Amino acid sequence: MTKQALIVYGGWKGHEPDLVAEVFRKTLIQSEFEVELSDKLDAFLDVEKLKALDLIIPVWTMGEITKEQFNAVSEAVESGVGLAGCHGGMCDAFRNHTGWQFMTGGNWVAHPGNDGTEYTVTIVKGSSPIVAGLEDFAVKSEQYYLHVDPAVEVLATTRFPVADGPHTANGPVDMPVVWTKRWGKGNVFYNSLGHHADIVEAPPVLTLMTRGFVWAAEGKTTNR
Repeated sequence: MTKQALIVYGGWKGHEPDLVAEVFRKTLIQSEFEVELSDKLDAFLDVEKLKALDLIIPVWTMGEITKEQFNAVSEAVESGVGLAGCHGGMCDAFRNHTGWQFMTGGNWVAHPGNDGTEYTVTIVKGSSPIVAGLEDFAVKSEQYYLHVDPAVEVLATTRFPVADGPHTANGPVDMPVVWTKRWGKGNVFYNSLGHHADIVEAPPVLTLMTRGFVWAAEGKTTNR
């Protein structure tokens, strides 16, 4: 049976939400999803429509979500609908809404060195089928420092500090890059990579996203 996905994209243009949404749309179609795209947050208002989906993908940085919009998404995910996304499009989507951060597992707070920072993503071997067979890889992009829910299952990390700053006084820190968690019966997947569409399209990142989408969408059947 074909799975149903909704991509809601917009917010800050610097993250190329339209281009990233198109990368995700093509990837989902190749994984046999039917995909609806919307550039309006009101796509979140119809809770019964959301609950009929298998997967919700936010691609929306630095926005404002209403109580009604959030409650509908939360209720849908609690019922078993998957939630998956990347970079600021999911974990800096609504930075003033702590409920969103609680559901997604974390929120961006800094990227020391800004875009163009060279760093390594370290796979946590054996943590999940999502990372099975993947090796550590190098990235030249923003290195996300996030405030992270201790309940998440970490699938990949990166070592701070790379760039100088006041945070270096704390010594080495392994920051989650990829994680999963549960929200009621729903599977939640996040990957902090994806500053621009070219990063999302890079083979290790796109593999992680594709597997994460499929895993998140399985919540309806595996978590009954």
